[in-house]
Amino acid sequence: MKIKLALTALTLTLSSLAAPAWAGFDEGMRAYAAGDYATALSELRPLAQQGLPRAQFNLGYMYAQGQGVARDDVQAAQWYRKAAEQGLAIAQGNLGVMYKNGQGVARDDKQAATWFRQAADQGDATSQYNLGLMYANGQGVGKSDAQALEWYRKAADQGLAIAQGNLGGMYRSGRGVGKEDRLAAQWLLKAAEQGDATSQYNLAGMYKAGEGVAQSYQQAAAWYEKAADQGDVDAQYSLGNMYRLGLGVLQNDQKAIELYQQAASQGHSYAMSSLAWMYEHERGLPRDLVLAHALYNLASAAGHDKAPANRDLITDRLSRTQLLEAQTLAAVWKRGQPVPSQSQTGLLDKNKSACVNLAPVGDQAASAR
Repeated sequence: MKIKLALTALTLTLSSLAAPAWAGFDEGMRAYAAGDYATALSELRPLAQQGLPRAQFNLGYMYAQGQGVARDDVQAAQWYRKAAEQGLAIAQGNLGVMYKNGQGVARDDKQAATWFRQAADQGDATSQYNLGLMYANGQGVGKSDAQALEWYRKAADQGLAIAQGNLGGMYRSGRGVGKEDRLAAQWLLKAAEQGDATSQYNLAGMYKAGEGVAQSYQQAAAWYEKAADQGDVDAQYSLGNMYRLGLGVLQNDQKAIELYQQAASQGHSYAMSSLAWMYEHERGLPRDLVLAHALYNLASAAGHDKAPANRDLITDRLSRTQLLEAQTLAAVWKRGQPVPSQSQTGLLDKNKSACVNLAPVGDQAASAR
């Protein structure tokens, strides 16, 4: 089963906590909440200039988002720094993000990790997760799965879904801790119930394999669907397999094709290869070897290891005109567009067939991506 971890830092966050005894702050935040950024700025800027950390932070956020002012990452970083140097955890965390992404400051992973740690030590869950991510990837700090696990756990204990999901993924893979499927499933469920698509996908795989939970194709399909509905391409492909095979759902080639097309449009090599196979074998689609060749070609370019052999076997059965059309369809396709679904010359003798694999590969092959 393929295990996925969330690999990117969380984005900037806004503070709405009240500042004690500073007239104008509450008024500024109410104006901000109402979308009246001009009034918010007029209330918050003087307070920021007087040294109020939360006003400094929120002014920085407005510069970062271009709310009521022209977007200016340099100004954003400067105001975050003023608040961060006064010990405001959320400002320290956002300044860490700016250093991590190179926004308004030169990219500097060591500085990012330093600011994340200061915020994390104060209990900021987002920064705890981001510091865990830095340890997991060895960015700005020495690579350490054990440290990553520790910081993920701190954030997960505060209910941060993305940290819960990564913690579950580490228990599942045995990174930084002994492999423990039961705990992996528990943490993945917590994150999945909060809507984290990566965790929904991973939990579905555990139900499909019966790892850490009672095996259930119905539960697997249900969690794949939740992740697929959020655009997770691996989940779209895996749910397509469930429909093609009738596992946990009623067998439905048309639904499988729809899901494969969604994933293939985002460059998923196995979804492309599965669509090609269905065109080749007239499985829910009219037989069209030009489209099959084009899709095997795209799957090959996207890294599918068996697609080149499948494509080459079809090549010998195409005329020069058909081969040119297939190559053109593949050449003009761009990621994010629907994959080719119409050809002018694709109909061939239905009695002829060639393919290395008798059926599209299943979820286990996705781990090669």
